[in-house]
Amino acid sequence: MGQQIDWKTIRAKAGPFPPKAYEFVRQGLAFTASAVHGERPTVEEGDEQSRHVSGQQLCLGLKDFAIRQFGLLAKPVLHSWHIRSTGDFGRIVFAMIEAEMMRKTDEDTPEDFEHVFDFEEVFADLDDPR
Repeated sequence: MGQQIDWKTIRAKAGPFPPKAYEFVRQGLAFTASAVHGERPTVEEGDEQSRHVSGQQLCLGLKDFAIRQFGLLAKPVLHSWHIRSTGDFGRIVFAMIEAEMMRKTDEDTPEDFEHVFDFEEVFADLDDPR
C-alpha cells in the first residue's frame, strides 16, 4: 500500500478497524486468489480480472489465512481488530474499494460477505483441543 491512505476517512465509513486489519485483508486476498486460481500468472498468461474471487471465497480464504497466520490466536486477534463477523470483512473490503486500494466487479456487493460463516462455530475447534 504505497499510496497515501486517509485512515480517518476510511474508518469513518467502515468502522473502528485498525490499519492492521486492512493489511490482513489485503494479504488474505492474495492468499485466497492463489488458493483459488493458483500462483500469480505472468502478464502473458492472464490479467488481474482473471484472479477475481467472490465475497464468499474471500471470507473463507480469510478464515484459513487467519488460522495459518495466528493459529489458536486467530479469533482473539481478529476480535482485537473489531472483526467479529464475515460482514466486517465486507465493510473493510468495500472501504478499500472506495479508497481505490482494491477493485471489484459490477456483480460484487457488500451483501456477498454477510453470514458466510459463524465466527464462534468456525473458531470453536481452535478453542477446544479435543
